[in-house]
Amino acid sequence: MKFISLRFAAVMAFACVCGQTFAQGTAEDYRRAYALRDKFSASKVYYSGVRPSWIARTDSFWYVRNTPEGRVYVVVDAGTRQRTDLFNHKALAEALAKATGKDVKPGALYLNRLSVDKAEGCLNFVFNNHNWRYNIAGDGKLDDCGELPKVKQRHWMEVDDEKDAEPVASPDGRYTAFVRENNIWVRETVTGKERQLSVDGTLGNYYSAYIRWSPDGKKVAACKIRPAEKRYVYYVESSPSDQLQPKLHKQEYAKPGDELRFKVPCIFDVETGRAIVPSTELFGSQYDLWGPDWSADSRSVTFEYNQRGHQVYRVLELSAETGAVRTLIEETSKTYVNYPMRYRYDLSDGRHIIWASERDNYNHLYMYDRAKGKAAWQITKGKWYVRSVIKVDEQNRQIYFSANGVVPGEDPYLIRYYRIGFDGKNMTCLTPVEGMHEVWLSDDARYLVDTYSMVDKAPVAVLRDAATGKEIMPLETADISRLLAEGWKVPEVFTAKGRDGKTDMWGIIIRPTNFDPSKKYPVLEYIYQGPGNQYVPKTFIPYNWYMSSIAELGFIVVMVDGMGTSFRSREFENMCYKNLKDAGLPDHIAWIKAAAQKYPYMDADNVGIFGCSAGGQEAMGAVLFHPEFYKAAYSACGCHDNRMDKIWWNELWMGYPVGEQYKECSNVDNAHLLSRPLMLVVGELDDNVDPASTMQVVNALEKAGKDFELVVIPGAHHTMGEDYGEHKRYDFFVRNLLKKTPPAWSEIK
Repeated sequence: MKFISLRFAAVMAFACVCGQTFAQGTAEDYRRAYALRDKFSASKVYYSGVRPSWIARTDSFWYVRNTPEGRVYVVVDAGTRQRTDLFNHKALAEALAKATGKDVKPGALYLNRLSVDKAEGCLNFVFNNHNWRYNIAGDGKLDDCGELPKVKQRHWMEVDDEKDAEPVASPDGRYTAFVRENNIWVRETVTGKERQLSVDGTLGNYYSAYIRWSPDGKKVAACKIRPAEKRYVYYVESSPSDQLQPKLHKQEYAKPGDELRFKVPCIFDVETGRAIVPSTELFGSQYDLWGPDWSADSRSVTFEYNQRGHQVYRVLELSAETGAVRTLIEETSKTYVNYPMRYRYDLSDGRHIIWASERDNYNHLYMYDRAKGKAAWQITKGKWYVRSVIKVDEQNRQIYFSANGVVPGEDPYLIRYYRIGFDGKNMTCLTPVEGMHEVWLSDDARYLVDTYSMVDKAPVAVLRDAATGKEIMPLETADISRLLAEGWKVPEVFTAKGRDGKTDMWGIIIRPTNFDPSKKYPVLEYIYQGPGNQYVPKTFIPYNWYMSSIAELGFIVVMVDGMGTSFRSREFENMCYKNLKDAGLPDHIAWIKAAAQKYPYMDADNVGIFGCSAGGQEAMGAVLFHPEFYKAAYSACGCHDNRMDKIWWNELWMGYPVGEQYKECSNVDNAHLLSRPLMLVVGELDDNVDPASTMQVVNALEKAGKDFELVVIPGAHHTMGEDYGEHKRYDFFVRNLLKKTPPAWSEIK
């Protein structure tokens, strides 16, 4: 099976119209830009978007086929290689229409949370905010199982106080454990007799309601929590939809340097009441603590300790017999331990742990000996990066995982999937075709569904043998003929050396659909440098929301992953440490200059930049710290001062305690350096980056006597600017890079 490959060079060669000149930034260009949303819609790519679900205890899986006639739910038997419709679409559509009173078309069924009960021959799904059960094996009966319950979602910035949880029954059912008045109690199931286990819980130092029973049912473990005063961010909603007057909102929002809660795992013997309260010597300076979790033999609990400042991370074991705490695994770093990338798997033998670590400059898997508290051996090894573990097969001592950078000569960010033995031998590639892969493994690890694409190669889905990676049967090959008929042009993957003159930087180039190589184009960089991930698209995207349309106004639009981003090596990523103002920009500049040298129609003397969130911070930073290169910046919802932003992101990359490095990287403190056109955009209800971060940079710019533009979007949250801001962005770069007066908004229909 091969990709549908699209060669940019061939397209470009026939596009040359020597000496011809075109207007840029015209009303017609704007109309064409806005039309691309529909012209290049994903709905015009057929037989793509395969996301299979394996049916429990079977060799079958289902997925949705996106056909020209509509959505078709199909089931595939991996053993027989047969594909059939999962159900009668016409019959189900008619049944749903009758039950809901809505117009339901067979080719437009969206069944959310769909699961297949093979034993009962039924489908369970959500439709029209109700749970449904549909008999596909018998009479086609459709049952309405009730409206979805309304569940109040905790905002992701809100820290769980761990005060509210249901009582927890012991494994043998003899007891129920619960918290009352900040202390742990147990209740005998038979007699109802209650007994207090802890006596020292107070309002300011209480026991967590997340109580964990030992497997033998004789002990309970829970953390004692000393809370810290919480910080809140306040928002004025100026124009609410349901009333005339503004509304005041508040949101929990911890920031760098704030005091944090302190947790101590404790163990109680249910029969004797004996309490195990450990020394906190090995986990005294907490950013956070996770656990405790019981061992299979009920002799200990483990918990994970993330030291404030993120330079030490430990997996600790607390003995339920002696109360001693010892280190099982320790990660240390002079910069930061990249804890969001952590992976841990405790083997059922009780003696070993599979652990991921970046200690050799790349992320790899290690087998840890619990008794010795050190790595017994390294499982994966090489100048590449383990991305995730999808299955540990203890019986056959195999690990299934994803990784990037294994194959020499290809894009180092492309993810493939592999199988390797616990001993680190016989590593086998299960996805042999070049591309960005995603797989779904069957429960018994006999089969996998593999979907893959690249930005310049359309999606393919196949069924493979999970032991060898050999293709068993094709599933889908995307049909992009309609997309091409609409004038879609493939992005170009481009590589060039970064600031050091030796390391390849990878990015993409997007050209307007009416591209003419005989004319000069200003360059627009869309930036999101993170860090903490890799951001340049690697999969097939018909319409890139932030890059495709704006190119139509007469720009070459680019995006690059520079030093400071993830998945190349620790050394590559550590460029960001206490140095977010760097933003990989020296690499981006070198890359753009190299692209302009190869393509003379790219005007490297006329470069603008735009981004949102961290990208907003980076876009403004580009014109503050590199005004010789970047001539204009559009900055949306930027975290312009890392002291104003969320605690986890900023303490990880900028360090703790808060020091001079925060000032050095602050767009607020450096606002006086502005010498280029700047447009700032902010949503007044931004619940990700405190809007005050933007307003403080506005204040600094005004005090420094700097000219700039400000756009506030009422009612908006974390945003690039929504439709209004998008149009303002178009006009901003037309004025400042194309040096044209934008058309009146009324001209663009």
